[in-house]
Parts: sequence; C-alpha cells; structure tokens
Amino acid sequence: MTSASRADVASRFLKIASRLGAAPALIRGDETASFADLARDVERLAAGVRRCGLRPGERAAVLIPPGRDFFAVTFALFRAGVVPVLIDPGIGFSSMGRCLEEAAPAAFIGSPKAHLGRLLGRWAPTAHLRVVADGRVPGMLDVRALRDAGARASFDVFQASPDAAAAVLFTSGSTGVPKGVVYTHGVFSAQVDLLRSMFDVKEGEVSVATFPLFALFDVALGMTAVIPDMDFTRPGAADPAEILGVLQKHRARQLFGSPALIDRVGRYGERHGVALPDLQRVMSAGAPVPAKALARFSKMLNPGVQIYTPYGATEALPVALMGSREVLSETGAMTEAGKGVCVGRPVAGVQVSVIRITDAAIPDWDDAAPEKRGVVGEIVVKGDVVTREYFRRPQDTAAAKIRDGARVRHRMGDLGYFDEQGRLWFCGRKAHRVKTAGGELYTVCVEGVFNAHPAVRRTALVGVRGEPVLCVEPEPGTNTIRLEEELSEIARRHELTRDIRKFLCHPSFPVDIRHNAKIFREKLAVWAAERGR
Repeated sequence: MTSASRADVASRFLKIASRLGAAPALIRGDETASFADLARDVERLAAGVRRCGLRPGERAAVLIPPGRDFFAVTFALFRAGVVPVLIDPGIGFSSMGRCLEEAAPAAFIGSPKAHLGRLLGRWAPTAHLRVVADGRVPGMLDVRALRDAGARASFDVFQASPDAAAAVLFTSGSTGVPKGVVYTHGVFSAQVDLLRSMFDVKEGEVSVATFPLFALFDVALGMTAVIPDMDFTRPGAADPAEILGVLQKHRARQLFGSPALIDRVGRYGERHGVALPDLQRVMSAGAPVPAKALARFSKMLNPGVQIYTPYGATEALPVALMGSREVLSETGAMTEAGKGVCVGRPVAGVQVSVIRITDAAIPDWDDAAPEKRGVVGEIVVKGDVVTREYFRRPQDTAAAKIRDGARVRHRMGDLGYFDEQGRLWFCGRKAHRVKTAGGELYTVCVEGVFNAHPAVRRTALVGVRGEPVLCVEPEPGTNTIRLEEELSEIARRHELTRDIRKFLCHPSFPVDIRHNAKIFREKLAVWAAERGR
C-alpha cells in the first residue's frame, strides 16, 4: 500500500476539497453544499466532538438521513479518530437495539426520529454525548451548535494508521443476525483506490447515489453526489420517475443502485422510451442482477455503456467485477442452463480461492482444501479490502476468517467455482444449499433455469423435510396454475432440476432492507412448510 493509500479517508477528502473548492460536493433537492462548505463543516465538527469529550477510538452511533449532516458528521468522526457505527435503520426496532447494545457507543448522533427511537427503546445508555442531526429538538445539542462550538476550538488531528479502526458497519442480517464489521482506515483507503482505478473515476463527475454509504465514496473521490428523494430502506419501491428525473436534470455520469432499483427503473424506462445519453457508468451490487433486468435498463443507455455488477460483501468489497456486455452476449444464457451467475474476474490486488465445502471453522490456511477449477466450493478472499474481524463476536470471526501468516482470508459464505477462462461463478449461499436424497442442490444454479421464464419475476429454492421446493414470485397478472404446470415441465427437461416436483407461487418475496434483493429463504422455507401441511 502506498503512502497516499495509508492516509485516512477524511484527510483524502480534505485534500480533494482544497482543490475543488466551490464545486458542488452534495446536492439534495434545493440544497447544494460545495466541497469548501463540507470541508469547513468537517473541520469544525471534528473539533466540536473532541471538545465535547469524545476521544480517538471511542464509538459514535450515526443514524442520520443522507444529506449534508450525514456527510459532514461521518467525515468529521474519521477526522477526530472517533469510530462511527453505521446501522441500517430498516432492520427493525429490536434488532437496532441489539446492535447498539453490542456497539456500546459513547455518542449517539441521530435525527429527531432516531432519538425518539432511542428514548422508547432505551438504546445506547452508554452514550454520554447526544446530538440531533438533520433537524432540531428543543433542549438538545444539535449539529449546528456542535459545529459552532468547534469553530472556536482546536484539537490535535488524529494520525490514522492503516490498522486503526475507522468504522463499524453492521451487515443487513439477510443470513443470520446483523454483525458489526470492523473497517480500518487501510481498508477504506484501499477501496477508494480500487474504485478509482476500476472505473476510471474523474473528479467533477456527477453521481446519483441511491445507497447512502456508497455516496461517501463518491465525495471522497471528488464526485458530486446527488441524493434523490426516496426511502433508502426500500430501494425496490423507489419512484422511477424521480430517479430518472434526477439523472436527466443533473446530467449524471454515474448511478449506483440495488438490483431491485435497477429492475424497477428499467421497467419504467422501457415502457416510456426513456433515454439517458449522459450516463456513462451504472453499478449494482448486493445480489445477482438478472440478465432480463440488465437488458431492460441497457435500452436507456448509449451503445457501449455497461452496467457493472461488482461482487463482494460488507466484509470484503470489491472482490470481482462483471459487465453487462459479457452477461448479455454469453454468460446469461449459461445461467439459464444452470451454471450459476458469472461474477467476473477478481479485481486487482484481491486473491480469490475456492475451497472444499465445510461448515467447520478453518483456523489456518494450511488446513484448507483448495478445489480444482470447475468444482463448486466455498469462495475465500484475501487482500487489502478484506476486513479482519467482527466487532465483539469472536465466534463469528473464528467461523469466517482463516489465518494466513500475518494476514487473514475471509470466507464469503458463498459457493462458486472458476471456469476455464478464470471467471468466478456464484452458485448461492453455503447456508442455503438444499440437501436431498440425490445430493446437494445449489440455489442460484437451480433458480437460473426457471427465472428465464417470461412470467417469472424471481424464484427461490428451499428445502422442506428433505424435499426441494421452488417458491415462485410471478409477474403481475400471471395465471399461476398454468405457470406452475409450465415450470414443472421445464424441471423435467433438465437433469439438474428433475427432482423438483413442488412449485408454490408467492405474491411478494421477503427481502433484505438494504438492497431489497437478497431473498430471505429461511422465511420462505417456513412458509412453504406451512403450505405443505
């Protein structure tokens, strides 16, 4: 890692801000904040939180809607050496309380609604500093007052080492309970460097960010982040006209959106003949993006413009990269044949391996059993973007990490294989594989066969008492009885799927709150079991 890469993200942002000055860093509705505005907020807020008693290494829960306060507070905490704790607000009341109990923050910085939740749920009793952001509450310290206090104070700037904790980011809990992933300053800086090189990002570009955490990277890269009017916990329900209107109004060159958002906006764009001639880069992550959704969205783009689907997880991102051109011309058809979803080739600096499937912990890399090319196993990654541990969860850390000398490798919990061209294929979550009398079935491989049906929106393979059951979410207006008959006929024609004899149509799959794209198969398995009684 270079000396530039070792700098903490806040220092990198401030350096960029000194160059870009009056250029817009953030646009949210009618509000625009320049890089100079945001940099000034960051410096003053960093001094303010230190003046209020927060010390480097302490944690601060941040529950703020995307906007100027969110950006300024997060970068200010980095600047002060305080560790922001970031939790998706949509995980539910009890889960939020559990995450905050684990994090034990010394500060709670949140919107008025978040503070109401804190009072009702008795969250974060360890927080001796409580600050209102994105609004005001009588009698409580707010961000404006904290910023003003910092304007009259000075502090010793935190000198971040690459291994120092920078943030705790909680997973969405789509497979198990939400877990706090410890990000270091080195991991954040490595991600910024990779994103810049992978996508040839230029300072001054405009990016529409529909996922708040990714918007932080936009600003750190010198792009203008435009925040659309939407519920960020429900990207699959975003108003497509709003998203497209923002893209067109600001002549955005980049869009980041969940697979559910890409699908929804693409359907609207196809119906209304929308064109996005300025958009040069689209990214979608969080779950596989169906080839049908890529094809629909691509109709709005100029020839040659790709939709990129980086593969990774909160614990390690990015790992591999795939573009829509290759999906639509080649690998999409292979997905329909049951080969899984191709997630592309490993990105620079990330080493990807496939090892024999086991549910046991693997303490040392010498204990792992690598699989041959073409054989399905568990995906394991190593590199500067790989996190080392979960916060205060030693058992989960032991289950997911493998020591490799002074470094660690992360077990993705995903199954996959390498093809002869060196491309990585994703076959589904290890925990979701369905064990039958005839062997194991991998969810994504099986589902790809049925997802090709034009009346199918998506499918989910689950196991019910040793029997494979395919849950089906049909397109609106579908004759479900006929669809189940047609899917049964498809199953009989494929060796991979011929043992699947039960098909159940479901009106709307339960999905994760972060991307609205990861299917809660555990909930569907319970539903399917009840239907089979």
